[in-house]
Amino acid sequence: MLDDGRMSFLGEAHALPPGPDAWDDPRLERLWRYNLHYFDDLNALDAGARRAAHAALVARWIAENPPGHGTGWEPYPASLRIVNWIKWFLGGAPAEPAWLDSLAAQVRWLGGRIEWHLLGNHLFVNAKALVMAGLFFDGPEAAGWRERGLAILRREMPEQLLSDGGQFERSPMYHALALEDLLDLVNVAGTVAGGQALIGDMEPDCRRRATAALRWLRCMSHPDGTLASFNDSADGIAPAYAELERYAAALGVPIAPRPGPLEHLQASGYVRQQSGCATLIADVAPLGPDYLLGHAHADSLSFELSLGERRLLVNGGTSRYGLGEQRLRERGTASHNTVQLAGLDSSEVWSGFRVGRRARPFDLQVDAASIICSHDGYRFLPGQPVHRRRWALQPGRLAVADRVSTPGVPGVARFRLAPGLRLQAERSNAWQVKDSTRTVAYVEVLAGQGHLAASSHAPRFGTLLPTETLDVTLQEGHAHTVWTWDD
Repeated sequence: MLDDGRMSFLGEAHALPPGPDAWDDPRLERLWRYNLHYFDDLNALDAGARRAAHAALVARWIAENPPGHGTGWEPYPASLRIVNWIKWFLGGAPAEPAWLDSLAAQVRWLGGRIEWHLLGNHLFVNAKALVMAGLFFDGPEAAGWRERGLAILRREMPEQLLSDGGQFERSPMYHALALEDLLDLVNVAGTVAGGQALIGDMEPDCRRRATAALRWLRCMSHPDGTLASFNDSADGIAPAYAELERYAAALGVPIAPRPGPLEHLQASGYVRQQSGCATLIADVAPLGPDYLLGHAHADSLSFELSLGERRLLVNGGTSRYGLGEQRLRERGTASHNTVQLAGLDSSEVWSGFRVGRRARPFDLQVDAASIICSHDGYRFLPGQPVHRRRWALQPGRLAVADRVSTPGVPGVARFRLAPGLRLQAERSNAWQVKDSTRTVAYVEVLAGQGHLAASSHAPRFGTLLPTETLDVTLQEGHAHTVWTWDD
């Protein structure tokens, strides 16, 4: 909520004009309207300074969004709003009787519309809202909400939270949101009288899983605190690692140690390697659970690289949802630091949240000297080509070797520079990586033919920044690219 009363979500600010139609303006993207109904600002930084405006907005929402009508009553935004209102009340906001009546009506409505058809993070936040409402309110009906939410969480947590701590959709952004959910459950159990007893073994289980989730998120964050851009991930939606670590520490949740030189997140399928100032994060993962790939990208064997707190190579990121060309482009293989064959995607991403044929990683080898993996996402092409990649990170040097088992298939290995960097030719097939006038690295193509292409990177929703890619055309199914820097 901005000082002039406008709402800013996803990089776009709009006024909320008088009248009920403002809550569902069809000219605004659906995701923006979803955010309007979340009421996140009730618990944002410096929210106390806006308490009067928040109270007026809550009263207006109740008056202009009758039960069952409009976007705000869909289960997902309803779940997030229920949680935010409860946090607001527990944080000291006056709970007007009419507001509590509305909150209870929202929980009853949600209880009849649990998103079993979507599963995943939608189902998780439905259950979290029921548990929090069941702890906030008293009486038999509230107990029923609580027990139903707990039953869903007991079923879903072992499925959605993998043994290495990662959320099973393999998106760092959605993982961070799931971690916040775990911490909120620990928090509310300790805030409400008798809460820990009412949710029983769920509270220590959330603590244990939160510690594992913190370790995973720390491994999947760059040294500058930004999230690695795998699958649907963008900064500015979920809390950053440092913020979640502070939240966990305030709740007495044990904090994970700093990542070591080599961290293999085996259950989810990512590898983080550090050498000197360099941090490499490699995707050797399946796309996600086969029945739930709405946030998956065709990014098999892609990677990102930082030098100190300066990102060097980034994937394309996520600037929007929906059904448009930009959404398809950002999910496609060409938007990621990996090999694209025959101009096609390694996994068949289509519509806004669908995947048909999908790549499967195999033959993974991880040790201090190298990371090696293959995938079969192009098996539908003549000759059933397999892409095999080897990363070798050493002090001051990263070598990336790509081989395709069917050499006749045209292929390109792409390397996208972080915004603000550019390539300056030094000699044939060799470039300096410049940050303004400063040289931060060098790159040489030892096998294949390199050329520059204009591109973009989305660090957050609603933002596209220009950048460059080094496109390396494979020769006889082979490319070998070496990046060097002063360590």
